[in-house]
Amino acid sequence: MALDVEEVRIEQIEFGPLIISYDERVLRPRRWTTAQSAWASGLLQDAPEGPALELCSGVGHIGLLAVVGEVRRMVMVDASEAACEHAAVNVERAGMSGQIDIRCGPMDEVIAADERFSLIIADPPWVPSEDTSQFPKDPLPAIDGGPDGLDLARTCLELIGAHLHERGSAILQIGTAEQLTTIADHLFDEPALRLRVAESRTFEGQGVLVQLVRSGG
Repeated sequence: MALDVEEVRIEQIEFGPLIISYDERVLRPRRWTTAQSAWASGLLQDAPEGPALELCSGVGHIGLLAVVGEVRRMVMVDASEAACEHAAVNVERAGMSGQIDIRCGPMDEVIAADERFSLIIADPPWVPSEDTSQFPKDPLPAIDGGPDGLDLARTCLELIGAHLHERGSAILQIGTAEQLTTIADHLFDEPALRLRVAESRTFEGQGVLVQLVRSGG
């Protein structure tokens, strides 16, 4: 997947030991999200065998940092062609092309029904639609999460419920403590998902990370 450098200005950022490329068409990687990668990496040490999955992977920085130095395979999914192009470049630069499977398309259409993942990372847009004007430099599709900011997060929960290994974990990124309460209530109201909040970590002024596991697990 080649980037058309004549039409866009390619920028780079250090993300842990990685050099990550991006441009104005995609969300600029936030340095605080190295914490999501680190948490996921730690969980992988005790995770059952099998691949990992990243939903709404963007340019691939969070998932790449989570599995760098590991042999575990990862599937990255994003609907943005521009994000997938950058992800391919970033994967190749990291020397991980044989380890990462990039799937570009709607996340509820590109995962087979029988696929299971030992770890799932989910980075959906979480800004409420009425607040997106506060972030004029960010591309709207990358930040607009609908009325309460959780439209795509709910889709992520559906996919986590369908594809998470019985002894696996998921790390979901959202924006606020209020959204965390909404997520917990949603899981209570949707027992068929068989998920519960195991732990959350708040990064003031940045976001909230939520660990999900199987109900009763």
